[in-house]
Amino acid sequence: MNQPVLEISNLSISFGGLQALNGVDLTVPPADIIAIIGPNGAGKTTFFNCLTGIYSPTAGEIYLSPNGGKRYRLNGLKPNQITSHGMARTFQNIRLFPDMTALENVMIGCHCRARAGILGAIFRGPKTRKEEQRIVDRSFAILERLGLARYADEFAGNLPYGCQRRLEIARALATDPSLLLLDEPAAGMNPQETQELDNLIKAIRDEFHLAILLIEHDMRLVMSISDHIVVMDYGRKIAEGTPAQIRVNPAVLEAYLGESVDA
Repeated sequence: MNQPVLEISNLSISFGGLQALNGVDLTVPPADIIAIIGPNGAGKTTFFNCLTGIYSPTAGEIYLSPNGGKRYRLNGLKPNQITSHGMARTFQNIRLFPDMTALENVMIGCHCRARAGILGAIFRGPKTRKEEQRIVDRSFAILERLGLARYADEFAGNLPYGCQRRLEIARALATDPSLLLLDEPAAGMNPQETQELDNLIKAIRDEFHLAILLIEHDMRLVMSISDHIVVMDYGRKIAEGTPAQIRVNPAVLEAYLGESVDA
């Protein structure tokens, strides 16, 4: 069995008297697409925030093994350190730099792998200039792959909404992750954009050889792309399994108050 990309055990966090996460365990194999679903307030985004260093969990362990290599304990690390180890994310509310071009937004992602230090940036020697050109070329190639090349010189804030969503994914991919976290990537998209996103997420997994962990409310998308689904409610993991198993799980149906989970 391949070494998991992500291993989480007993992850818990409380805010005052509120237990937002309670003993969550999760293992993410390489190249799997795993969806985290659950009603509003189930703790899904809090879970992502603990993984990416925005929140510090009260208890539990988080380990990342990028590309089956060295195993890193993520507890206590800052978000930029976690990114450098191979985890990238997008946000439910788009967090692009609106007054920078699409190309510049992606270049920011590439810079976390840059080798030129402060002196290199100041004196701009041959090595620094070559590295900067490589960053430009790679950033443009990522824009091309995500169908955004024609927007390279457009300000990010002027892009259509669906393209802004794609641009945020492009910036995350520029950090060269082994694990990509997508927080409600289909939010606000129309059916055609959602179908295109479905195809894109699968293609990203295959072409960039990474695992994907996503939070999503669009059950058609979840059931279509997921290898495995984890269901949360009130900060706990209440079920997990394949899409076929989750569709008929009584605990899941109860959590959704009788709503069909593949509606």
